[in-house]
Amino acid sequence: MAHLRVDFRSEVMDMNTSMTVILPEQKKLDNTKVVYLLHGLADNCSGWSRYTAVERYAREKDIALVIPEVQRSFYADMALGLDYFKFINCELHTICENFFGFSDKRENRYVMGLSMGGYGALKCALSTPKCYQGCAAFSSVADIETTVYSSNDGRKKEYKAIFGNDIPEESNLFKLLEKNSDIPHIYLACGDEDPRIIHSEKMRDALKLKGVDVTYEHWSGEHNWIFWDAAVKKAFDHFFK
Repeated sequence: MAHLRVDFRSEVMDMNTSMTVILPEQKKLDNTKVVYLLHGLADNCSGWSRYTAVERYAREKDIALVIPEVQRSFYADMALGLDYFKFINCELHTICENFFGFSDKRENRYVMGLSMGGYGALKCALSTPKCYQGCAAFSSVADIETTVYSSNDGRKKEYKAIFGNDIPEESNLFKLLEKNSDIPHIYLACGDEDPRIIHSEKMRDALKLKGVDVTYEHWSGEHNWIFWDAAVKKAFDHFFK
């Protein structure tokens, strides 16, 4: 696999940014499955490749990975900041298709993520369902209203900069689920000892009620890289048999 650190300019955000890209070396990329793999709150575009064996798992499945950088944005078009969601869910696809020759077809595009990135992955899939063949969310912060409104004083200022005084509808995953249809297959996983398992179970129930094809798995684990390494391998095995 080719392992690339790509520094490039985003016109949407009007700044330079970075992504880690992992590519199969022995094939054309115009029909390759691509996973947009999203990082968590305290991480960056290097975490997935530093702390898990995700490159090896991608090699086994002969797929490409794109791991973008979004800082602590919660994959939002921020109330007081940059348009990170437009960057991730629109501009980044075009950039990668131009750089690497990826297909723009739905059946070749997947989105996955952990914690904040699990929220981001679900937001992408529920906002623009026809863009993705599948979505996986690990230990996701799915219930953003509960997360924000129950946060401590140190986080309230940060969340206000991201979402404003009230969570907008386009940032509430459950409202997006009510609004949209043709949702792709969704894989959810969370550790039994992770407090965020409540989020995953609530999302599972809402998806089932909507009639979405959803797979939910849980096993002993916490909110850490040990769990996410196992979870991303299970997700790859699930989607790329």
